[in-house]
Amino acid sequence: MVTALTVNIGAASRERAELLLRWLISRPEDVFLLTETSAGTGTAYLLDRFRRAGYAVVKTPDEGERGAALVSRIPLAGDPLLLPGVSIPGRVAAAVLDTTPRTWFLSVYVPSRDRSADKTTRKELFITSLLKALHELPAEQRDHLVVGGDYNVIAADHVPRHPGFLPFEFSLLTELEDLGFVDAHAHRSPGVQAHSWIGRTGAGYCYDYFHVGAALVDRIDDCTYLQETRELGLTDHAAVRLDLALDAVRLPYGNLAEPDEITLF
Repeated sequence: MVTALTVNIGAASRERAELLLRWLISRPEDVFLLTETSAGTGTAYLLDRFRRAGYAVVKTPDEGERGAALVSRIPLAGDPLLLPGVSIPGRVAAAVLDTTPRTWFLSVYVPSRDRSADKTTRKELFITSLLKALHELPAEQRDHLVVGGDYNVIAADHVPRHPGFLPFEFSLLTELEDLGFVDAHAHRSPGVQAHSWIGRTGAGYCYDYFHVGAALVDRIDDCTYLQETRELGLTDHAAVRLDLALDAVRLPYGNLAEPDEITLF
């Protein structure tokens, strides 16, 4: 069994990154897809700790942008996967892992927006370019690809319905389906509306997802939303966990925790 977890770390400060690290190292997952990374000290601290402990870390240069990273106890089976043409390259991080069968993982952080034309255009361009890059992948890669992260969109039939989302935002999910990807949570829990972010009024939104390629659908064992990351104040997003029936080797990794440097409270 291979397990993965995606969580938006909210451009964590160094202090909050220490708490996130403590939580992450208590987890059993093999792969962490981290979103809303930043150029700050918190992200640098997290990724450096993982690298020094022997984990595989993929982080596309982000030029100060908020971005995405992939952290894995499973060794890479090739160079990091490039997605040419994605409008903001630092918001994707991807690699093929040493699993049987070979499986590619993609961490993605879609830009948020407000009502301004500039941010709306920026988000639409990113979604369009991401879908185009996925469409142009070789079929073998696309069918064995796991996509996870903070998409910053909801489904057209989301409960509750939220006004203000535009057709191009709904199209991210529908076009992923057209490419053969399956929403892992919807597959395992049909008809159950998940929420990964709660607004000021208490209304829930599902922004965070796992999608798996067509060749992996029968290998989905479970997909669950973990609200403890919000409840513990580690971030304002729930984490999402995915279990896939795959075989894999694991890296010999060391101890991430250095008690004299990690503040719990």
